[in-house]
Amino acid sequence: MPVPETIAQPGSGVETDTGPGRPQPVTEVLRPHAEHAFADELAALAAADDRPRPTRWRLSPWAVATYLLGGTLPDGTVITPKYVGPRRIVEVAVTTLATDRALLLLGVPGTAKTWVSEHLAAAVSGDSTLLVQGTAGTPEEAVRYGWNYARLIAEGPSRDALVPSPVMRAMAQGMTARVEELTRIPADVQDTLITILSEKTLPVPELGQEVQAVPGFNLIATANDRDRGVNELSSALRRRFNTVVLPLPATAEAEVDIVARRVEQLGRSLELPALPEGVDEIRRVVTVFRELRDGVTADGRTKVKSPSGTLSTAEAISVVTGGLALAAHFGDGVLRPADVAAGILGAVVRDPAADRLVWQEYLETVVRERDGWKDFYRACREVSHDAR
Repeated sequence: MPVPETIAQPGSGVETDTGPGRPQPVTEVLRPHAEHAFADELAALAAADDRPRPTRWRLSPWAVATYLLGGTLPDGTVITPKYVGPRRIVEVAVTTLATDRALLLLGVPGTAKTWVSEHLAAAVSGDSTLLVQGTAGTPEEAVRYGWNYARLIAEGPSRDALVPSPVMRAMAQGMTARVEELTRIPADVQDTLITILSEKTLPVPELGQEVQAVPGFNLIATANDRDRGVNELSSALRRRFNTVVLPLPATAEAEVDIVARRVEQLGRSLELPALPEGVDEIRRVVTVFRELRDGVTADGRTKVKSPSGTLSTAEAISVVTGGLALAAHFGDGVLRPADVAAGILGAVVRDPAADRLVWQEYLETVVRERDGWKDFYRACREVSHDAR
């Protein structure tokens, strides 16, 4: 599968022209696509995969699930887990893509919907870049097709003047398209997907033609209904999807594991030092987030108020990554409470009036009394005082 052409700036990680006829090869990008970052694992799975594969799939459904959940192949190759959660969720998602039903990954912010979507597309089609990013301003052309207006004016409507959307390209090539944040797209634009998903065809009335999907085509959408700016899906569109709900991590240890793995990956890409003895601080961040999110302490004895934010796993990853950067550049390289305190405050206090009271009460009634948390309490109290 050809890799999409990238226009790069110096140091971006792809070839860039540095002189007359003298391209300079650069080997890294800040955030490689999943099919590039895990190319070795995908190749090893393809070599070991002797199970039936749906038309145009790079791997069998079993191998796709193994790629997401992790495992060890017969030749000893270790497949790292991309998603930590119930196996059945991944199996249902993969099976959906092997049918004629589109897949909707639903969950609160920070439940790895985008991450799972990208890795599913990478494993199934070898290309996760056929992406429509949903926003309040996403136009119909982003889902259907647009026009090269210079050619349209000069030549009139023609296939050469037509600019296919990622969805149209996926239909024609039998690949997996992705629509991120479907519920942020205006309702009338959302519904342009109905014909595509039900009839597997995309009419082009300007040309009196249509693009019909070939075997292998499917679509993964992500959505949440907890954020602001959400547009409800019509019942007609929702029926075209098989919905899989991605839950928050079931246990604190599972969430700690997710955060630690992702911070390690981000740290490598940002050239930050390894995380020595950082698990204690990760566990504190996760504990704070879970208790405020659930409205009760881990031991179930004390009820606490919940702030307005979601306090998701993704936000915990961001807090710890920021703390690691602080420790690396302005500390001794060891992650300490002072390095994560400001990030926690920023994540918790979204509403300066209401959330600050929630945070102060939690600090004084829970954190202050907890054994082994004195340094953490002092760091959070100090940064909270400075932020007033």
